[in-house]
Order: sequence, then C-alpha cells, then structure tokens
Amino acid sequence: MGLFNFFHRKKEDKKGDSIPEDIFTEKSPDDPASQAQNGNPEGKGINQLFLFFEKNHEARGYEDALVNPDNTHLVQNTEALKNEMERIIKRVKTFYEDFIQETNFHISSRSRSGMVDTVEELNMKKEIAQNHIQKVIEMEEDLKNNRGDGQGVILSYTRGFRNGLAAISHHNIFKTKF
Repeated sequence: MGLFNFFHRKKEDKKGDSIPEDIFTEKSPDDPASQAQNGNPEGKGINQLFLFFEKNHEARGYEDALVNPDNTHLVQNTEALKNEMERIIKRVKTFYEDFIQETNFHISSRSRSGMVDTVEELNMKKEIAQNHIQKVIEMEEDLKNNRGDGQGVILSYTRGFRNGLAAISHHNIFKTKF
C-alpha cells in the first residue's frame, strides 16, 4: 500500500510544479490574421488582404534577424511573405467567385418570382463583389510587379530585418571597449 501512495504523491507534486503553457506557446488573440481565419466577418473578402497589410512586418523582420542573422534567411522570409500574400489573394478571389456564382443563382430565382426590389439589391451586392475582385486582381498584378501594398510589406519586413542586424552589431561590437 505504501508503494502506491508514493506514486500518488509524485503525481500531486508534479501537478503543483507544472510549467505554465504560455512559457512555450505564444498566444495572440488580437492577431488580425487569426481573427480572419476564425470566421471574423472583418476578415472576409478583400478585408483579409487589408488585415495582412496592416500587420507589423517590421517587428517580425527585426525578431527574425535576432534569431537568425543570415542574409539567406532574409531572402527566404521575403519569399515566404510573397507566397503568403499569393495564398490570401487566391483565397479572396475564390471567396468572391463563389459569392458571385451564388448571387447569380439568387438573382435568377428571385427574378422568376417577380421580386424586383430583392433582385436590385442582389445586383448591387454582385456589383460590389465584382469591384472588390477587380481590386484584388490589381493587387495581384502589383505583387507580381513588385509594387503597391505587397511591396510595402516586403520593404517593411526588410527594414525590420536590417534594423535587427544593426542592433546585433551595436550590441556585440560597438559596445565593446578596448
């Protein structure tokens, strides 16, 4: 019986000495991208792109430089940012294409039922969606041509990365006294 109490006591000791989860995991409930993917209405459609553009990529670049101050790391991460933007653009385009297709069905169905006001509202929503998808296509072209909001994200990240490199030099070299 004493043997079993020993194991039971160890369990209690371990439970009391547990390490908080936040030491190993980073939680950011206010992160716009995570809100967008979790069904937040602000994160649907073109707003999903704007949320990505509004993130602080300079801070991300700075932190990445402190972790790995290699220039190839900078190149890989800027490519990863471009790929992430391309995925978001594809997701947003698919969202609008599906929305327009569904709206067309409703326009056809409500037209047959003689619901003139509803059809006009549906046409307006469809037109807004078409305008948004056109803006997304323009953003996609800008990204391919290294200009616009997408280029701003890359420049912001690069600036942060270089600031991180400068901070490392300042801390390690410039503060050394001879």
